[in-house]
Amino acid sequence: MTTDRLDALLEVIDHAERVLLLTHNDPDPDAIGSAVALRHLLLNQKNGEVKIAYRGIIGRAENKALVRYLGYPLQRLSRADLAPPVAIALVDTQPGAGNSPIRQSRDVSIVIDHHPWHPDSAKARHADVRPDVGSTSTILTEYLQAAGVNLPVSIATALFYGIKSDTMGLGRSAGKADVEAYAFLVPRIDSQALFEIERAQVPADYFKSLVDTLRATRIYRDVIIAYLGWMKYPDLAAEIADWLLRLKGIQWVICLGAHKDYLYAAIRSRHQRGGAGSLARAVIGGLGTAGGHGSMAGGQVPLNGRDPDALAAQIDAAVLAYFDIDPEETRRSLL
Repeated sequence: MTTDRLDALLEVIDHAERVLLLTHNDPDPDAIGSAVALRHLLLNQKNGEVKIAYRGIIGRAENKALVRYLGYPLQRLSRADLAPPVAIALVDTQPGAGNSPIRQSRDVSIVIDHHPWHPDSAKARHADVRPDVGSTSTILTEYLQAAGVNLPVSIATALFYGIKSDTMGLGRSAGKADVEAYAFLVPRIDSQALFEIERAQVPADYFKSLVDTLRATRIYRDVIIAYLGWMKYPDLAAEIADWLLRLKGIQWVICLGAHKDYLYAAIRSRHQRGGAGSLARAVIGGLGTAGGHGSMAGGQVPLNGRDPDALAAQIDAAVLAYFDIDPEETRRSLL
């Protein structure tokens, strides 16, 4: 990356006394790594306060371990954080997106993301949105390289894990930029810390949820649909979807689960032409918000007092109709 993007980024926050970095709701490793990297970059280039905040929860054991390793740099978003004057930067999400903490119309100074372009991002003074890149951590690695700032081992490790997790070790939606960032970071990471993060211990009820998922999983041709019921954290649906995609002969996984006021959907695909984002928008877009890449996508549907079981059944039917599958002829259980 040339220094043009770096210069444009720094110009936006040149006179800002406070900068608020926001990840998407329920941040994952890519969002966490991107946020700590951007905070490090800004603190090395300007004076003033730079804070990272998020909505939702950090529930997955690996994500909790990563945040703990980094010294808990993320804080829950409060109303006071948004009080002007403040320059707002979104990482790994965009204004108006379904998982964005900024849903209402307001000024956003910076957007850095690798998801498909959202029209509201055009309002930002600096929008660096690259859907052809596999992770936002890759983009932030380029910014740090362009700036030539010292890269702490902890941040290098977080960025590396962000790329690794979002691209499944460069095997999913990864491009040349991801490979180059991966190679740059490898000699700079804490391998032992990464080992401990990726194998973070989980509570006993995690394994119960796996058993319940296997019992609830239905297979239709090369499509898996799994409904988890009520989940302890919202990104469990994505975690289970990645896990189920390993089943031999499966090309599509649709995993649904409820948490608090939303029904969450995670969609994964091994299909060579992708299409996960199109599927998400087709079966969820009319009910809530949805989006994603060729091989991975997701969505959120507000419950608004509705029964999540019935809502999940409605989405199941829409998925089968999308694939022109007769549920009575092809349905089978995993166990």
